[in-house]
Amino acid sequence: MELIKSRLDAFNKLGIFLGQFSRKSISKGTNIAFNELFFDGFQHQLTLAQEHNSWFTKENLLFAIENWAAALTKSNLETWISKGNLKKVFPKKIAIIMAGNIPLVGFHDFLAVLISGHDVLVKQSSNDKQLLPFLSKYLEYVEPSLKGCITFTEQKLTDFDAIIATGSNNTARYFEYYFGNKPNIIRKSRNSVAVITGSETEEDFQNLADDIFTYFGLGCRSVSKLYVPKEFDFNHFFNGIYGKKDLIYNAKYANNYDYNKAVYLMSEFDLLENGFLMIKEDESYASPIATVFYEYYDNPIDLKIKLYQDKDKIQCVVSKGFLPDEIPFGKTQIPQLWDYADGINTLTFLSKIDEYESTQF
Repeated sequence: MELIKSRLDAFNKLGIFLGQFSRKSISKGTNIAFNELFFDGFQHQLTLAQEHNSWFTKENLLFAIENWAAALTKSNLETWISKGNLKKVFPKKIAIIMAGNIPLVGFHDFLAVLISGHDVLVKQSSNDKQLLPFLSKYLEYVEPSLKGCITFTEQKLTDFDAIIATGSNNTARYFEYYFGNKPNIIRKSRNSVAVITGSETEEDFQNLADDIFTYFGLGCRSVSKLYVPKEFDFNHFFNGIYGKKDLIYNAKYANNYDYNKAVYLMSEFDLLENGFLMIKEDESYASPIATVFYEYYDNPIDLKIKLYQDKDKIQCVVSKGFLPDEIPFGKTQIPQLWDYADGINTLTFLSKIDEYESTQF
């Protein structure tokens, strides 16, 4: 457990370092380990990330960093580890194939592997490859024993003991074919939904706007589908989200909005729109950028059954007093360390690698 404690301390120091970077300000602190070496360099990496991927705006990058700074406190890390029932392990090499849809989207898996006492072999998405290698160097400085435990590769993955891979439904089939003989967690596409009951306040819809528009709706925790009661007045919804109207001034978002609107109009679909978001009645969960699908429901019990039956397609359900495990409005993009993607406890998986041979998760 001494190994785990030293790594916990390293990630706690990383959280303190990241706490200097927020949407309110980027301000160099004092008495922060190796700050002279890394502060300016990390600012440069943020600039490179913005230049490389225009979805990674400064605000979205700093929002992600704020959340990780808040998560990597000693208290949070200790609580998380206690929930994971970690035990002494014989270190294995765990490969991670990361998505690149939002900044540092693979960081939780990276953290989980190292905090469990294993070594990590990382294959990043080309869309998100500036920040994590730099932060890994910081970790190696604050905890020298991590040197040699973190490897990044752009080559075909070889020589590993288990794998965590995240991708689309199509790439998941590829992962299952190639990695099915290894202990694995293979994640597919998921979306998040909001259930509207009609009792919501304007503040609830303002908070829902964060669930929809943060990261331009590109995350699996981004709400892409609404379930609404019959006769629901969408003016309440549009009034609540109006504060996000300036999104349309982002060129890439605006291009998607214009393109999808043209496609819908040429197809003669019925739409409601407010100049920066379209809503369309559709049974699908995954909606295009600048679009949210909606579906009417009559019976709350029938809807609960449907959501349960489709749980493998859904990451989060946002609602207010509808389900016992719901996410409050405005909280989907602020998960805790113990909020696992797809509901699979990564720490438990990593602590039992020796017990798995060809088990698939």
